Amino acid sequence: MKFKVAAAMSGGVDSSLTAALLLEGGFDVEGVTMQLDDAQNFDDARNVCETLGIRHHVVDMRSAFRREVVDYFVAEYLRGRTPNPCVRCNREIKFGALFDFATSLGAHFLATGHYARVVNEGSRFRLKRAKDVGKDQSYVLYNLTPDKLARILLPLGNFSKDDVRRLAAEKNLPTAHKSDSQEICFVPDDDYRRFIADRAPDAEALRAGSIVDADGKILGQHCGVCGYTIGQRRGLGIAHSHPLYVTRLDVANRQVVVGEGDELFTTTLTAGDVHWIYEPTLPKILHAKIRYGSKPAECTVEKNLRVTFTDPQRAVTPGQSIVFYDGDEVIGGAIID
Repeated sequence: MKFKVAAAMSGGVDSSLTAALLLEGGFDVEGVTMQLDDAQNFDDARNVCETLGIRHHVVDMRSAFRREVVDYFVAEYLRGRTPNPCVRCNREIKFGALFDFATSLGAHFLATGHYARVVNEGSRFRLKRAKDVGKDQSYVLYNLTPDKLARILLPLGNFSKDDVRRLAAEKNLPTAHKSDSQEICFVPDDDYRRFIADRAPDAEALRAGSIVDADGKILGQHCGVCGYTIGQRRGLGIAHSHPLYVTRLDVANRQVVVGEGDELFTTTLTAGDVHWIYEPTLPKILHAKIRYGSKPAECTVEKNLRVTFTDPQRAVTPGQSIVFYDGDEVIGGAIID
């Protein structure tokens, strides 16, 4: 009996090779592309499926994506927070709605092109970092559950990006040399402030206000709190004897608070909306990443999700995810408050 796999097909090289590897591995593979907006082009994903000789499905998820990801993204920025839409999309869409669709197809597994690993150790499925640490995407997958991990395939977890492009070229996949997609797929010009303004033009976070220091002294003016993020230095438009960075966003008072570099460091944070893949006994010493591109840092995690780091962390940002690692295993995460 062949196991049936629904392979998420974005039209990029990663998902293309994922489908090809699974097909070579003896699985019964069908490609599934999520329609997330009205202007989306499906040609690349369709061409790869034709090249591989597998069936291709397009699933309309525009409404769910708009509600669960886009609206969330806008609402968080309007609160003066900096969300990670990829974390939200993986939870609600890729491993939520798409996982359900795969099940409706009769698929035993859902496969994606994420750089991470699912390892079965002693009947326990564990989410682990990719072998290529520089490409690792386990950070955005912390909302997975043990039940879903048992039905997810991540074939690229042991490869580097160079490996992926080389293998895709060897297999004559049409997307072998296609450039990687941008980070926020639904903000095509990377101008997220304009994107937000188009959807909430009268929001308080878009109104002009003051740039102030920690004592409330006015140093300049801004065009809307949601145009800034913690740790930002460029684009402040103020002159000062020392470099200044955004340390806090105050939507209620329409203030962007700035300070010197050492004011960005803290050893503690609190977090909410916690999700444990396997809940540990707390307090516990773990390692955690406070943003996608940061390195895991040693910390003590307490029951109320108060996290204390051994070494101070720079620019802890409300709205971002903190993801907890036990060695190279992801055991959970939360949203920084």
